[in-house]
Amino acid sequence: MALWIVATVAAAAVQTVRFMLQKRLKGLGLSTGGATFSRFLFAVPLAGAGVCAMILARGHALPPLGLAFWGFAIAGGIGQIVATFCTVALFSERSFAVGIAFTKTETVQVALFSAVFLAEAVSGMGIVAILIGLAGVLLLSRPPDGWRSGRIFNRATVLGLLAGAFFGLSAIGYRGATLAIANDDPLFRAVLALACVTAFQTVAMVLWLRWREPGEVGRVLRAWRATLPVGVTGVLGSLGWFTAFALQNAAYVRSVGQVELIFSILVSVFVFGERPKPREVAGMALLAASIALIVLIA
Repeated sequence: MALWIVATVAAAAVQTVRFMLQKRLKGLGLSTGGATFSRFLFAVPLAGAGVCAMILARGHALPPLGLAFWGFAIAGGIGQIVATFCTVALFSERSFAVGIAFTKTETVQVALFSAVFLAEAVSGMGIVAILIGLAGVLLLSRPPDGWRSGRIFNRATVLGLLAGAFFGLSAIGYRGATLAIANDDPLFRAVLALACVTAFQTVAMVLWLRWREPGEVGRVLRAWRATLPVGVTGVLGSLGWFTAFALQNAAYVRSVGQVELIFSILVSVFVFGERPKPREVAGMALLAASIALIVLIA
């Protein structure tokens, strides 16, 4: 089995655990921003240690990091922060499995963006795939009281679609960042890009929280026993994603990463005791089918 596939499946599994831990942080009194910040804070020293270990073990020298690298890295880093923020907020609206499923609209959105902004033709099968995905999203986004309120685009729908869009942006940014590093070792490129992106994200989140939520950084630090596992699983999951992006096209990586849907359903049922409704299971199945079809015809 190709290394990028192993790295992607491992990253999806660890990311599911990280989201599970972040959902529990909301029960500790941390804000959505605090729960998101915990994802990055403790990852910085771990990622930095990884770069040092690679330099010592493999004799790599630090390559120059140009504007192209930092452009991709910052765009990807901001995209991941916003996407994580939306996903954590989404957990307060819907169940864990449905929340993760919403973020998987990312592949469908990329197809739509390509048609609108890049004038790339969408085949007949591509239109079918998009319509199947739309049906899945509508099933997932149906509020508990049904559509009587007339609000198809409710808060959960908007958060989920935004999360998917920004996760797509982060994937493209991280793929570009790893390719912009002048080194033949994909693992070293992955670790170095991860360390730089995580450092930027931590600084950005500290500045944001000090401006918008004074005292939240201190609350995250005081809850370190609960937030540390989030940081550890976060950096391990990101290492898997970055390694896969360094080896393979981001579209293929994200398509294999849809296995996270299965992991999230297992967590939702066996950890949180959240029994998905038949309608929600059908919605996730339609969404997964849409993504698989787009990957096959891409």
